Amino acid sequence: MNQMFRSLLSLALLLTLSAPAFAADAPPVTLNLWPATPPGDENVKLDKEQDITKDTDRPVAGKRIIKLANVSTPQIVIYRPAPEKDTGTSVIICPGGGHFILAWDLEGTEVAQWLNTIGVTGIVLKYRVPGRDKEMKWKAAVQDAQRAVSLVRSKAGEWKLDPKRIGILGFSAGGETAGRAAIFVNERQYEAIDDVDKVSSRPDFTLLIYPAYFADKDQAKLRDDVKVTKEVPPMFLVHAYNDGVTPMSSLLLATELKKVGVAAELHLYATGGHGFGLRPTDEPCTRWPALAENWLRKQGLLKMAEKPAQ
Repeated sequence: MNQMFRSLLSLALLLTLSAPAFAADAPPVTLNLWPATPPGDENVKLDKEQDITKDTDRPVAGKRIIKLANVSTPQIVIYRPAPEKDTGTSVIICPGGGHFILAWDLEGTEVAQWLNTIGVTGIVLKYRVPGRDKEMKWKAAVQDAQRAVSLVRSKAGEWKLDPKRIGILGFSAGGETAGRAAIFVNERQYEAIDDVDKVSSRPDFTLLIYPAYFADKDQAKLRDDVKVTKEVPPMFLVHAYNDGVTPMSSLLLATELKKVGVAAELHLYATGGHGFGLRPTDEPCTRWPALAENWLRKQGLLKMAEKPAQ
């Protein structure tokens, strides 16, 4: 009975907003983003959060995808690398899904596990879906992303992370989420609610994998509400030329970044379509993680964190 009580107590502690106790080979830790109802969600009523994947859905690289729907409690799920590999760098991961669902494993947990292999803490963002605002489907997601950056930075000392090496990575609609969080810099998309929101929400670097919804309807320029400035952090972008979710989003972003003098690296593949994640196939585009690792290394983000003096 005492053992059962201790186990239940440990589980309860993991689900609070307090700093988690990370240990070698520990399972991922889940934290709620907001202390109460997220901004704008006071009157939102959704069905139960669930995986809505069907047996008839198209697999990716021969495997099913977890399609997580009806997210009303935004969370971060924290995957830590082995202590001997830990660089102190962290990346918040925004899965895609058209602001309707989250491709939870393909563009979330699998990405965190890859980041762990290169010494980076992977933090999967379970942001709100479906989008709340019909005109700005991205808004709730970006609010959650900005809150996540501020929360991680506010806990950096406790979690032994470098507060100046907190990045954001997103796929498709999650790429829009991550990209807008970077482009808005410190223009928070909600009213501050506590001390966490006094901490900067600006990511230090950004990786966008087949990002969606940045090009206007004519695909001739960025959407009017996407304003790229010199304050935007460096970006790494990947897209397939034959992606039905137009590669112009990546091309136009890279062009605007060049104009304002922000460093960027763009990889445009002839084929690959959309939604390939990082599951390896014969398509060259699925080898982007190796290029991303090189980019992170060149940015100085994979240097081992300095150990505190004893």
